[in-house]
Amino acid sequence: MPPFRPILAALRYHKAGAVLIALQVALTLAIVCNALFVIEQRLHRLSRETGIAESELMVVNNTWVAPDAEVPARQAADVAMLRALPGVADAYATNAFPLLGGSWQSGIRLDPMSKHFISDGASLYFVDDHALNTLGVKIAEGRNFRSEEIGALAPNASADSPTVIVTRTLAQRAFPDGHALGKAIYIGNSDARPSTIIGIVDHVQTPETRSGEDIRWQDAIFVPLRITDNRAFFVIRAQPGRLPALLHSVPDALKALSTRRVIPQPHGVMAFSQVRDMAYRNDRGLAWMLAGICVTLLVVTAAGIVGLTSFWVGQRRRQIGIRRALGATRRDILVYFLTENGLISMGGALAGVVLAFALNAWMMQAFETSRLSLLYVGCGMLLLLLLGQLAVLSPARRASRVPPVEATRTI
Repeated sequence: MPPFRPILAALRYHKAGAVLIALQVALTLAIVCNALFVIEQRLHRLSRETGIAESELMVVNNTWVAPDAEVPARQAADVAMLRALPGVADAYATNAFPLLGGSWQSGIRLDPMSKHFISDGASLYFVDDHALNTLGVKIAEGRNFRSEEIGALAPNASADSPTVIVTRTLAQRAFPDGHALGKAIYIGNSDARPSTIIGIVDHVQTPETRSGEDIRWQDAIFVPLRITDNRAFFVIRAQPGRLPALLHSVPDALKALSTRRVIPQPHGVMAFSQVRDMAYRNDRGLAWMLAGICVTLLVVTAAGIVGLTSFWVGQRRRQIGIRRALGATRRDILVYFLTENGLISMGGALAGVVLAFALNAWMMQAFETSRLSLLYVGCGMLLLLLLGQLAVLSPARRASRVPPVEATRTI
């Protein structure tokens, strides 16, 4: 049976050190639990699948230096040239693509006069009948667009096309009974025309990468409209093994067709792997930073426990010697210090649980994070308690080796 009564009595004479260690454990637990929770969320976002053939895709950020009236013809000529380029499987022009970082978003309703939105920020992809093949996306239900259905999106015009293709997530949100095909949705303002769902794809990620958009990360709509302003993205699918060569040949071919364009550097031409890297750079950096903070806090906490216990061992050499002289074994001394540290760490851990949930509540309001899972708190407690016992083990073993004669020479 651990000697709780003498331990508690001894701690009354060392309140300051015990309280400091307990507070350090509490603060470390609160920060580490929330940091690990945030890291897990960021890693989950990094691993989300876009639903497209990423390894075969590249994008070109193109701006035409020409009057608006010439843009449709220039866009058509560019796309036709790209599709005929050796090594290109397919291509199309669009306003956005998955992981771009921003897009045209619009509220979606089932009744144009209703104030209820089934999605208050669905992302719109303006595409043609080649888009799904370029992206490597298969129609799960319904059909693809036909060439005669592709219209033109005039500046400041509504995106309420007569036909649309939606992701399954959005379709199920709009029609939970699973019968979305052939039904109408309304995109945008109250005077929007009905847009009939002619196709459903299983999954395509939206362009949005902000954590605040995670609730809508699969709310995407393909709208058969060609953009008519002077900026567009060309999304190009390479034939197997041809992507590295196309990253060099595509911009040269575009400039050979017309120099009246701007392709910005250094990110005007990118493989989709670069798009993904840029999209999640902040999340990756945050995860590494929080991991570093966690490691630093754990090391500092362990060092504090080692330092305080070593100090106490030095102060108590006489008491340890007396206990050894009265028959206490080395194991008794070891158990004493382990138990003492365990009580301090447990007190700090219990305070840390309260602090962890308080910190999480503040983060939920300030940064729209999720509620902290009890699993992280439980694992954090076990980690801190184990770390504390490992940290105190060395000075405790040193205390257990104090000879009775050496420790009691001053008596």
